[in-house]
Amino acid sequence: MNSSRLVTRIATIVLLGSMACAVATLHAIDRLGLQSQAQQTLYFRSPKTLRRMSLGFTGLLADIYWTRAVQYFGYQHNQMSDDFHLLAPLLQVTTELDPRLLPPYQLGANFLAPKPPNGAGSPDEALRLLQYGIAHNPDQWRLYYDLGFLYYTELKDYGKASEAFWAGARLPGTHQFMPVLAARMAQHAGEFETARMLWYTTYQSTNQPDIKYNAVQHLVALRVDEDVTRLEELVEKYREQTGHLPTSMSDLERAGFIRGKPADPNGKPYKLMSDGRIEVQDPSVLLYITKGLPPGKTARP
Repeated sequence: MNSSRLVTRIATIVLLGSMACAVATLHAIDRLGLQSQAQQTLYFRSPKTLRRMSLGFTGLLADIYWTRAVQYFGYQHNQMSDDFHLLAPLLQVTTELDPRLLPPYQLGANFLAPKPPNGAGSPDEALRLLQYGIAHNPDQWRLYYDLGFLYYTELKDYGKASEAFWAGARLPGTHQFMPVLAARMAQHAGEFETARMLWYTTYQSTNQPDIKYNAVQHLVALRVDEDVTRLEELVEKYREQTGHLPTSMSDLERAGFIRGKPADPNGKPYKLMSDGRIEVQDPSVLLYITKGLPPGKTARP
């Protein structure tokens, strides 16, 4: 027997043996999955050990652990349990075995972040998972979307959400609304200069009429939010200096705080309310504003 045929035969035997081991491992996991005790078993926690055992088939083993993570989450969720303590370790092992496997990041973060029984109630673990995923898949804009969504919905960090959306917006093949989301988050965080830059960039970088219109309306709303914020700061400054609130814009003008009657982008003067708040005259024509609204009224999100 020549050497090439011997090598081929040995390689075939090793391959068949590895596949048999993998099938046996999966079968064992499936049998354990039928037992309630299996819900508290992680099997092997060390990716290094698992790599040695896999004989090079780390991708297959990552799929097995990902399947196990889904089974574990589904079981705990169906049981209305508040105990998901194995979920993060299962996802960690999965992603360390195959850092390029995307579903464990995208779906895994959605499993981890929400409060029980809809999730593990571990947004910090979800954050670590997505950051690891982005570090190993920096070209995947969807991971930046998931990161921004996590910052927005669970962590309430709108500045970080804006940064994540904007980072994803600069990648090839990204969705056209990524820069829109980035700008909205910056505006929501009160970062006026950043929001203005992002909305202007969004307007310049798209040929879609609806997105251009959306950007213009947000720039208008941004101007209103800035105006109202500045005017209310002047009202407070007037109160600190005089000991009482101004009764009209004329009081602010006589005190040297403003010149003329400040107006919104549609030319309608802002209203000074008796409690010192500033309101717009017609909120219905100013989409997306967050300032200058009557109490209890919200503008279009």
